[in-house]
Amino acid sequence: MKSVIEIKKIAKDCIAIEHQAIEKLKERIDDNFVDIIKLLLNTKGRLIIAGIGKSANIANKMVATFNSTGQPSIFLHAADAIHGDLGNIQSGDVVMCISKSGNTPEIKALLPLIKNMNTTLICMTGNLDSYLAKESEFILDVSVNKEACPNNLAPTSSTTAQLVMGDALAMALLEARGFTEEDFAFSHPGGSLGKKLLLRTETIMHKGVDIPAVSANTMLGDALLEISSKTLGMTTIVDDDYQLLGIFTDGDLRRTINQRSDIHNLMIAEVMTESCKTISAHMLAAEALAIMEENKISELVVVNDQRRVTGVLTLKDLLKAGIA
Repeated sequence: MKSVIEIKKIAKDCIAIEHQAIEKLKERIDDNFVDIIKLLLNTKGRLIIAGIGKSANIANKMVATFNSTGQPSIFLHAADAIHGDLGNIQSGDVVMCISKSGNTPEIKALLPLIKNMNTTLICMTGNLDSYLAKESEFILDVSVNKEACPNNLAPTSSTTAQLVMGDALAMALLEARGFTEEDFAFSHPGGSLGKKLLLRTETIMHKGVDIPAVSANTMLGDALLEISSKTLGMTTIVDDDYQLLGIFTDGDLRRTINQRSDIHNLMIAEVMTESCKTISAHMLAAEALAIMEENKISELVVVNDQRRVTGVLTLKDLLKAGIA
């Protein structure tokens, strides 16, 4: 067992070596890198990323990053490709092969097949004299001085360099394509950003029979029964056409009790809040949350262009949807 000091040194040395490998990548962002970005921007096909061993793991992650940032991509395991999966490649695709040595048998067997399929070949390799580099139209140099492994064996610095170069490609391509937050949200509708940029009030609001509503001449006691039965902590007050006249909330009830000695003979119209905040069903849920926060309220009435009540949205609804 190594001492505490030795363990810490090993970890710090690992980070330092990998940091150095990443720093060297900056020198390799040249016109060739720009040409690859132009190629991907103009391709009508997909980006196929192939690898084997640890490079295959990196290729898988790259595919996930490219897909989430607007570049359709597919992972292809180099060994599986020569045993039936080559059909994933179509004419017009761009193929990127990742290999530290550039001379693995599976990659060497795969390349002639790829080159006969009307595709463009990019390689990401640590060996510029390799078979892969010589057969490729574009080369991304991810060579490292040494692995972070004390024995200089386990892929560490090399796979980190591959990963970072892949991220650099994806981010440069993203910017060149003008990929926006909204575009990202459409690729991630289930994530927090996707929800904030896509989720509409109408999707999560209470509607139909779930809307608490009473008429203006309803006695306060009956209005409280409506509040209790719909469990939203409020009720809308509407006319015969379901147009909004006002709301009455738990907060209004507390104020009424403090201000009135006899609440049993009150009609809801006497104590309702007329100038309440409203929103449309098409408003983003995140915008509705901003209105609640700005006005320090926890309910919003949803109305249409004729001011007819179509729903009720509460802070709890936003919390449940992951917006708040």
